Amino acid sequence: MSRIRRTINAIKLPNVESEMNPYRLYLVTDDQQDLETLKAVVTGAVAGGVTMVQVREKHGDVHAFIERAFAVKAILQGTGVPLIINDRVDVALAVDADGVHLGQSDMPADTARRLIGKDKLLGLSIENEQQLIDAESLPIDYVGLSAIFATPTKSNTKKEWGIEGLRNAVAKCSFPIVAIGGINASNLDAIVGTNVDGVALVSAICHAPSPKQATIDLLKQIG
Repeated sequence: MSRIRRTINAIKLPNVESEMNPYRLYLVTDDQQDLETLKAVVTGAVAGGVTMVQVREKHGDVHAFIERAFAVKAILQGTGVPLIINDRVDVALAVDADGVHLGQSDMPADTARRLIGKDKLLGLSIENEQQLIDAESLPIDYVGLSAIFATPTKSNTKKEWGIEGLRNAVAKCSFPIVAIGGINASNLDAIVGTNVDGVALVSAICHAPSPKQATIDLLKQIG
């Protein structure tokens, strides 16, 4: 079974074709942007063809997190684009998101899986080789390899994987891999050349003059 096929079979996603790769272009929202900007960015990105959206909120305001998550869920309704919640299993359950993405310091993956059930996506950030090895025994659906390059949106980067590190991870890991960290149009060709399953972007879409056009252009480059 292919890495993507395993994920498609693991989650009931509305309007998703069986051969679709939901990780192809994975938008991570910018928690520094206000609610109206967030909605405009997500609306544009979805119109441009983004394949997954993760709502991120690092300020600890659960009320604001839920509000932002519901706003994005309303935009994604009926599009087939999965909604992923960053870090917070409780928020994912509160808004009935399609999945949750955990960091290494968040709830253990086994516990999260018991809470969210078998039909929701569970992703895990991987920051070094040992974590990549350990992930093979966890009940997850995909990994986020971070950070490929240093980025201002993540100040506590433990490792820069680089192109060769990413290539080696893709060869070794049985789960779909989403590359994140410092990825933009200038290095995207090299990223795609590793055969990674998807790329996650923040600034390249969220800070673009036109999130829709940026998404269209990025998808053309990904191929």
